[in-house]
Order: sequence, then structure tokens, then C-alpha cells
Amino acid sequence: MRRSLRERPGPVRVTLAEIRVRATVGDRRRGQLLIGPAVIPCALGAGGIVCDKREGDGGSPRGRFRLRGGAYRPDHLGLRPRTALPLRPTRPDDGWCDDRRDRRYNRPIHLPAPGISAESMWRDDGLYDVVIDLDYNRAPIRRGRGSAIFLHIARAGYRPTEGCVALARADLLRLLKRLGPRTHLRIG
Repeated sequence: MRRSLRERPGPVRVTLAEIRVRATVGDRRRGQLLIGPAVIPCALGAGGIVCDKREGDGGSPRGRFRLRGGAYRPDHLGLRPRTALPLRPTRPDDGWCDDRRDRRYNRPIHLPAPGISAESMWRDDGLYDVVIDLDYNRAPIRRGRGSAIFLHIARAGYRPTEGCVALARADLLRLLKRLGPRTHLRIG
């Protein structure tokens, strides 16, 4: 049974301490994000939830992660989404280094970056219209252990991610209102 986050009138609510994600029985690429009694469908990595994450394995890393903040695409969303998390507008030259050979591995970079493998954060498909850094493999950064693990917008039909957790756009925008710097996401 699916329940959604309900909008309540009144003052801004306190941010959540923790949200959980678990794999769906029978399909490890699909998941459920749990917030109290609310169950929200989500997409996981094609490899399901993994304990030993490696670059390119398609797995979503098991663990408890702080939400570092993120970005939003202003030309697609207009206004900055309401959240206590730090969010900045994405720019066309924003990228994320996924090249384990580069010293900037698993960090934001400016594009173009000739000779460096990097993901564009300015995507036309809308997946990164809102993107939250899950603080996976960030302090310290271990090369080859996975990069660019985010909470972001899901593809149609909740098709698998490369290792991120992805929600329907409306669900993510509602959830953002309850997230803050002290919120953690537990995967697995």
C-alpha cells in the first residue's frame, strides 16, 4: 500500500532525522523510501543494494549517509525548492568527476574537462533538476569505490539508476521540505 507525504498547512515543520530506503521484494532495482507510515516508491541502482560498492557496478551503496546539500536547475524549476538543505542553482558547465585516475574523483568540476571522464550535472532529461549529494565516499574519498551517488528525480517507470536513489519529481519536491543538514538517508 502506498502512502504519500501529505501537505499540512501551518508553520514550517521540523526536519526529519532519518529516512530509510529498502529494496522491493522480487526486484532489487526498485525500492521504497520509508518515512514513518509513508511509503514512497523509488528507483535503485541496476545492481541493487551492495555492501562493497565499486565504480561502474550499478549498485546503490548500503549504509547511512548525511545529506550534504545539492543543486537545482533554475530554468526547469523556476524558484529554488523549499528546503533547509543548502541548494545552489546548477550551471551549464557543472560536472562531476567519475574518473578514478583524476585527483578530482568524486567531486564537482567544471566542464569541459578534456581527457577526464565526468558526468554533466546540466541534463536535458530532467533527472538532475534537483540533485542531493548523499555524502557517499566523500571523506575520505577512495578512488574506485564509487562516485556521484545522489538522491535525484527518477526516470519514467522507475527504471534503474547507476547507483543513486531516485524518486518521482513531485515526491522529491515534497520530501525536500522535510530535509535538512542533520537528516540522514539509510540505504538497506
